[in-house]
Order: sequence, then structure tokens, then C-alpha cells
Amino acid sequence: MTKYRGYIGTYTKGESEGIYSFVLDTEAGKISDVRTAAQLDNPTYLTISRDNQFLYSVAKEGESGGVAAYRLESSSGSLEKINSQVSAGSPPCHVSVDSSVRNVFSANYHKGTVESYLTNEDGSLNPAVSVMEHSGSGPDSRQEKPHTHYAGLTPDEKYLAAVDLGTDQVITYEMNEGILKEKGILSVKPGSGPRHLVFHPKGKYAYVMTEFSSEVLLLQYHGDGSFVQKQAITTLPEGFTENNQGSAIHISSDGRFVYAGNRGHDSIAVFSVNQDNGELAFVEHTSTEGNWPRDFVLDPSEKFLIGSNQNSSNIVLFSRNENTGKLTLLQSDVKVPDPVCVKFLHV
Repeated sequence: MTKYRGYIGTYTKGESEGIYSFVLDTEAGKISDVRTAAQLDNPTYLTISRDNQFLYSVAKEGESGGVAAYRLESSSGSLEKINSQVSAGSPPCHVSVDSSVRNVFSANYHKGTVESYLTNEDGSLNPAVSVMEHSGSGPDSRQEKPHTHYAGLTPDEKYLAAVDLGTDQVITYEMNEGILKEKGILSVKPGSGPRHLVFHPKGKYAYVMTEFSSEVLLLQYHGDGSFVQKQAITTLPEGFTENNQGSAIHISSDGRFVYAGNRGHDSIAVFSVNQDNGELAFVEHTSTEGNWPRDFVLDPSEKFLIGSNQNSSNIVLFSRNENTGKLTLLQSDVKVPDPVCVKFLHV
């Protein structure tokens, strides 16, 4: 396969209409066919079921927020809305789905909550079966209360890991038919503002991107819902003192390279992974050729990386050296209004 379809979640405060789709031609090394796939307010984060049948999106409906379910039409790339589940207040900022498409999870930054939803066979969502409210605060002015930024499953799907930027915590939950029960809490450096988490494919390690301290934290995962921090490494060059906010973090499927986004420095930091202990070593910084890189993704072949620059409204395409992890710019003029999240169909 040489062409892969991807989807982009956006903010709709400007020209954006909602979710966009695009095609990556790996032979030509080019992104094309950017088009509106679904119209809805602020679909800032997306997730696609492993069987490529359903897409779940953050959704805003009037003064309410929640998650919307869509049916994927694989040949055309179009999205058909199934239903949504919303409640009063701000929408969540992150959404994920398990491999069996039975459980959907969301993290709500403004409410400081984690929500879990059970799905039906047609992909539709039932009302939230669990809403877990975090408590606490941190030393930064933006840590006046909990701000949950991520909720995703451990590799064995036994636990849900939630990252709270407001309380400097990673909180794990046990699950039983969608019902969440707190299992453990890891507190990280006060004021660091943990934002997103990604697991090493072997499942023994996880990496957390911090928004305030612009670091990647290496966590050892014990398989029982508990973590221990082993390393913290900066994502910024020495001497950089301007405003920066860490954004997304992703890992190659071979577990050899970690990529971390810098909003402000407007770069992606590349790290190599020591396969014996999980520790990171800095490789390079690559400019994202735009302003405020909110997210990025490796394509299914992992020979390319696509970044989304929220404030300059452009998508940027890099080729990726699978041996060194380094990125080379191919295309930076793909216009998408206020892009946030990028996801590909699975192969």
C-alpha cells in the first residue's frame, strides 16, 4: 500500500468546519486531497477503532461537551455520524478507545475528570458509565485545580492511565464493564504539568510529556497499575528561555525512538531509546515550519511523520530515517485551519 488516509481534528473558532480528511501518498512523498469529513464544533481530539469502522471525537454541542461517534466509510473517507453523548460544561480534550471497541474514554481538562462510555455493536455510545473527578492543585498559576489531559489504556488493557496537568499526577484505574476504580497514583515534580503519555511497545516503560517544564519523564511500569519515575530529560536546547509549552509525545512501533513536541520553540525533539533500561538520549531538534505544533503522528509505514501547527494553520510532512530517527522536511504548505490532532486509519 502506498496511500494512507488520515484525519485531522481542529478548533472551529476560525475558518474550520470540523474534522478534515487527507491522503498521504508515500511514493510521491506528498499530502493531498484535504477535505471536510464531518462538521461539528471543536473536534480537537480523535481516535479511530482498530478495525477502522468507527471514529470517536471530542464534541461541543452548544453549552455542552462530550464525545461523538462516527461510522467510517473507508473507500471515500467520509464520516457518518452515529450519535453523541454530551453533558453540561466544557468538552473533553482527549478521547481513546479499546481494541474491542467496547469502551471509550475521555479526559476533561476543564472539569478535571475522566469519563468512560460503553458502546453498542453499531458503534454508538451509551451515556457515561463512570465519571471520576480528580482533586488537588499545583504550584503553577494554571494548576489551581485538576486538569486531566489524557486517558489511555495500558498495553494489556487491564488499567486506564490518566495524566493530570493540574495536580502533577499519573492516576491509574481498574476497569470492570466500564466502571472505573482508582488503583494507584504517581506524583511527579511539582509544577511540571504532565500532559500526555505513551507506552513503549514492550510495555515495561512509559514516557510522559510535561507541558510546563518541557521534559520527557521515563516511567517504569510494573504491570499492576503502578509506575516509578526513572529519568527526566529536557526537550529544549540549552539556553532557550522563551515561552515553551510541551505538547504531544509518540514512539515508533519498534520502540527505538521517542518524539516530543515543543510549542514556542516550534520543534519536534527526537530521542533514541536504550532498549536495556528505556532511558532516552537526545538526537536532534527539527523545526515544525509553523507556529504552535499541537500534535503529530507517524504514518502507518513509519517512514513519514506529519505535524500540525495550530496557530499557523498548516500541516507539515517529514520523511523519517528509521535507523537514526531523524526527520527531513518534505512539505510544509498544506493548509488546514487550526489543526490539533492527526490520526491515520490502521493497517
